[in-house]
Amino acid sequence: MSIDWGAFVNVFVAALVGAGTIVLFYALGLRMLVRAGRVPVVTPAEFTDAITVLSEKEIRRASKQAAKAARKSPLSEGQKALAFAAAIGCFILCGAAVLGGILLIVVGH
Repeated sequence: MSIDWGAFVNVFVAALVGAGTIVLFYALGLRMLVRAGRVPVVTPAEFTDAITVLSEKEIRRASKQAAKAARKSPLSEGQKALAFAAAIGCFILCGAAVLGGILLIVVGH
């Protein structure tokens, strides 16, 4: 039995580049979303035996800080709209990369 090391390296590099691309576009999309003034504040789910649970006071404080940051944005409304469109584009590219990887696995070509 012999191992085709060239194919192994090829798969390794493709996986590394693919994962890096997905993470890059997702992070860039989040950054553009924040620049557009739409800070994603997610209220945490409460689970029993959770390691960290935020209080209502902490949730209100985070929402207040996000609203304050959105008001302080130096961007014009047009720039905010462009940043939001760029964020949506990044998320679409991220989803397309994931979908392409799934299709590559399922179809095999």
